[in-house]
Amino acid sequence: MSTEQQPTSLVPDAETGALVAVSDDQALEAPAYVPDPALVAGIESVDNRFVDRELSWLRFNERVLELAEDESLPLLERARFLAIFTSNLDEFFMVRVAGLKRRIATGLAVRAASGLMPLEVLEAIWRRSAELSQRHARVFHDQVVPALSGEGIELVRWADLDREEQKECKRLFKDRIFPVLTPLAVDPAHPFPYISGLSLNLAVVLRNPKTGKELFARVKVPSNFDRFVSLGNARFVPLEDVIGAHLRRLFPGMEVLEAHTFRVTRNEDLEVEEDDAENLLAALEKELLRRKFGPPVRLEVEESIAPSVLELLVSELDITENEVFRLRGPLDLRGLHSIADLPREDLKYPSFVPSTHTRLADFESAAPVDVFKALRRRDVLLHHPYDSFSTSVQRFIEQAAADPHVLAIKQTLYRTSGDSPIIDALIDAAEAGKQVLVLVEIKARFDEQANIRWARKLEQAGCHVVYGLVGLKTHCKLAMVVRDEPEGIRRYTHIGTGNYNPKTSRMYEDLGLLTTNETIGEDVAHLFNNLSGWSRKATYEQLLVAPDSVRSGLIDQIMREIAHAKAGRPAGIRFKANSVVDEETIDALYLASCEGVPVELLVRGICALRPGVAGLSENVKVRSILGRFLEHSRVFSFEGAGEPVTWIGSADLMHRNLDRRVEVLVRLPDASRDEVRRLLDLAFAPTTQAWELGSDGEWKRNAGTDHLQETLIEQQRRRRTAD
Repeated sequence: MSTEQQPTSLVPDAETGALVAVSDDQALEAPAYVPDPALVAGIESVDNRFVDRELSWLRFNERVLELAEDESLPLLERARFLAIFTSNLDEFFMVRVAGLKRRIATGLAVRAASGLMPLEVLEAIWRRSAELSQRHARVFHDQVVPALSGEGIELVRWADLDREEQKECKRLFKDRIFPVLTPLAVDPAHPFPYISGLSLNLAVVLRNPKTGKELFARVKVPSNFDRFVSLGNARFVPLEDVIGAHLRRLFPGMEVLEAHTFRVTRNEDLEVEEDDAENLLAALEKELLRRKFGPPVRLEVEESIAPSVLELLVSELDITENEVFRLRGPLDLRGLHSIADLPREDLKYPSFVPSTHTRLADFESAAPVDVFKALRRRDVLLHHPYDSFSTSVQRFIEQAAADPHVLAIKQTLYRTSGDSPIIDALIDAAEAGKQVLVLVEIKARFDEQANIRWARKLEQAGCHVVYGLVGLKTHCKLAMVVRDEPEGIRRYTHIGTGNYNPKTSRMYEDLGLLTTNETIGEDVAHLFNNLSGWSRKATYEQLLVAPDSVRSGLIDQIMREIAHAKAGRPAGIRFKANSVVDEETIDALYLASCEGVPVELLVRGICALRPGVAGLSENVKVRSILGRFLEHSRVFSFEGAGEPVTWIGSADLMHRNLDRRVEVLVRLPDASRDEVRRLLDLAFAPTTQAWELGSDGEWKRNAGTDHLQETLIEQQRRRRTAD
């Protein structure tokens, strides 16, 4: 044994808190930090240390709106961001606002971590969302519509049409639209009709010329027509304008006095918990039917609506004045997606085609690379959409399905596309006699119907289909292939941050690890057994798995960073997530800041942490990056005294992810870890354009000139050119 003295550090004993000497090697692994109770109490006593999650979400959608306002962006992309803002706000009301109203109505309202009562949050939501909706309408009318007109794309109203255009619309109405419409009268014999959620409607006021009596009717604008009717020459008119101009054909012999557009948003969240899988399918299908009849949570009307008509709608829909949004029409600008899809490449982001990862590409042959052979040489860290999903993950599953040496495929499915090649490959594998286990999360919000359909199709093909653990959504992104090779059985594993969806993989930024690492493979095998059988292994070597260990594992890593910082070793924390809400984890980050650990958070959506608060979060910086791709990957990186540790996976720092879902984080092997850390370096660079979060909970765009996503696209192009 060497007599040379080993380097030592003084760290607090885990039980007594007394400083003890340990070798630096020991210090790297031991948590060895016990927080000062007074410091913890001081953090917990700070009033308003949490930003309200609902109001933080509205600030996120405001950042989306700022992209629509950004004149440096291509014009049709700005139109698309207006459509995205609309869709986002719709879902927010359908789920979050509906949930708040339900808790208030059932007497389950409790004070939020922000200190606000649900009614206070609801009132703030109404006020802020009304302001944003008005701003959204102004951006559309005052900025985007004139700019589109300047480029030869005109969004006009009925009064702007010339005689020939009106004649063309009359023919369209007569031949195609009129046969579809169903006017619904309201009188003592005809009760007020049910208004389906997110449907566009015309409230029509009529008069019987014989009796002089005024009548009311509702006409639903059909959703299976283009939202904006093409007039030719890149001119478009809203569909409801065409219908409104021809109402006399729907009500012959009556006088049409007024017609006003309105739109209702309803509670469309689902609540289903069943122990038995077949009962779960049946219960969920029943609940999907009930969803159409959820209570209303918002009424949008054009600002020109007559007071008497508005009074009728408010009364019949049983909503409050706060839930009425008076807007400059047209309503429902989700239809701007079709305008953004126009073939005007000069008004869009430059075209981008994902490329095959260099380790999965054979540039000397047109034949697809052998994924298994490539992975035996080295792990592959994928970064979508820059790395092609179809030539990596999809090819991985398709090759496994066709390979006679593959014995089994196990995979989780949360959301996938309607014509998914992943589903087809799993069916092919089952029909070829391979063991195929598919864990389908049929309760993935707003994808329930599609997932029920795929679950039954997979079962009919002979796949083993399971629905996970009772009371928990299975949100993790896992695929494992078991292959019989000359050296023995080998597991090939994919762990990702995004869904197995070829379509969204072209728009969502995600990370994924393809590996033959034996420890990771064994961990994933145990996890699949937990999900499909009675196994209950709760600890893993290279995985953190919610609800058992994601929160506690990350907090333990935070404590280790504090110990390193107090011992004078390199320390630092960098997280990338969609949302940071979990109070326990946030308090641990506050503690790290108070103990001198630099903390950097990259958060796309909700952030309940307040950075830059004196005595609480002076060492915390929070930024957000939005752009042509939706930043979706989750990364948790720790400096580790010069031995960095980085995790990627499916979990956001939210209660639902940490407590009510099966989520997985994987500890990256060294080479993949370093790739992700370089990505974080770029995201947090001072020159990278981003929004910075202030201690007041407000976001401000910085002066950065580098666009992260465009930089990554350029790097990908350079790699492709070099290869």
